[in-house]
Amino acid sequence: MTVLDLWLSHSIPMCLLLQSLVLMALCFPSASMCPKGCICQRADPHLHGLNVTCSQSRLKEIPPGLPVDTVLLRLDHNQIGAVPDRAFQGLRLLRELNLSYNAVETLGEGAFSGVEGTLQVLDLSHNRITSVHKDAFTRLKARVIVDDNPWHCDCALQQALGGMAHNHEAAARVLCRSSELRDQEGRPFLAVDTDLCNLAKRTTDYAMLVTMFGWFAMVISYVVYYVRQNQEDARRHLEYLKSLPSKPKKPDEADDISTVV
Repeated sequence: MTVLDLWLSHSIPMCLLLQSLVLMALCFPSASMCPKGCICQRADPHLHGLNVTCSQSRLKEIPPGLPVDTVLLRLDHNQIGAVPDRAFQGLRLLRELNLSYNAVETLGEGAFSGVEGTLQVLDLSHNRITSVHKDAFTRLKARVIVDDNPWHCDCALQQALGGMAHNHEAAARVLCRSSELRDQEGRPFLAVDTDLCNLAKRTTDYAMLVTMFGWFAMVISYVVYYVRQNQEDARRHLEYLKSLPSKPKKPDEADDISTVV
């Protein structure tokens, strides 16, 4: 066996092994890249991006260290109670985010900051969301699913849904569990034809007016009381002066009067 034959007999298996390792690395990312309780898979070796599944993992918060090339992130059926601002900022390839069946109660202005341009589907159904920041969905182009949440219909929600012109279907499914208007409770949000922001402003104006009137009435009452109290004191002082005995005249003064007469 020549040296060339010997080299080829060893190099070909090594090349095949190296190719296999590269292929495995592409299809199955290392465990260190995947958060605890999650499964990270590359659905197609020819596509750049990971499917990260963290469903039913008893998570109470969004796991840190999510792979930057995540394109699909499933966080459904957990106990996540909040979405911090910029929680997904590093995931610039994220196209689908599933946060359904969690315990999220509110959403801030920057909850989805950094993924507005890439996100295509956002599932927030079956949570405990009652309120959102008025700009929470402003820059999102994704289809947002918000069914089955105990919404409180107020000015902020009206502004938030008003900025979702491309999500009219999602807004139509928002039911008011509570509302600034009692007769709107239990009705679809789009059935509210009142400007809740102006309603809140009018309520504030009325409250200020009532407060100012109260202060004015209190000042008038104090002035009236003060005047009457002074009048009473003056009357008592005058009666006291009248009750004093008159001063007797001196003899010299009487003689002078008689002489003049």
